[in-house]
Amino acid sequence: MTVTSRTIEYPADGLTMIGYLALPASAERRPAVLIGPEGMGLSDVERRRADALAELGYVALAFDLHGGRYLSSPGEMLDRCMPLLADSDRMRGIGRAALNVLLAEPQTDPDRVAAVGYGTGGAIALELGRDGVDLCAIGTVNALTTGRPGEATRIRCPVWAGVGSEDPIMPPAQREAFTAEMQAAGVDWRLVVYGGALHAFHHSPVDHAVVPGVGYHQRHAQRAWRDIVGLLSECLPVPE
Repeated sequence: MTVTSRTIEYPADGLTMIGYLALPASAERRPAVLIGPEGMGLSDVERRRADALAELGYVALAFDLHGGRYLSSPGEMLDRCMPLLADSDRMRGIGRAALNVLLAEPQTDPDRVAAVGYGTGGAIALELGRDGVDLCAIGTVNALTTGRPGEATRIRCPVWAGVGSEDPIMPPAQREAFTAEMQAAGVDWRLVVYGGALHAFHHSPVDHAVVPGVGYHQRHAQRAWRDIVGLLSECLPVPE
């Protein structure tokens, strides 16, 4: 399927965000997917995923976290992301601003939207669910974050989560807290643990500093992508 794409500016979190919108060649309304990036910010990794989803027939928006910047310095990234991850309202504001951009696209079917995210972007996808946004599916990798007490009951769609078994940022205790939250809330949830994988195992190498506990795992990256596409095929099928 032929794909067209463009950057799109919108305000969020006091910044001018620069998202990446990929569109399938279709005059009809299509199901749509919001894509949230790792804490470093929007990169070609997420842009390629948006293109891949558009090729499958989805409208896809890869959203921005840092006002058009990619934070290759681990220290700068942590300084920006740690306060953000501690503030559910800020995360929801960033997510809703991007969602509004996606919903404003004429090709988007507003009743058929999913959110997929990685790291910080995955935490934002989960917060949209906890905020009661009407989504068809939520998929996250490296984002087993928990929310404010009781708010997971607002999640009204299946949740799929993936994590590396050797991820020091999302250790077994964090996995247990996340799954306990989902189970107590009655969410239709799944967790896949990818053996031997570190944090950000899905993120192909880019030009930034090596961080302990973070590393690419090609086979599991491919498997996680297939799992996400499978989630979308189940919960948000593309019309023939």
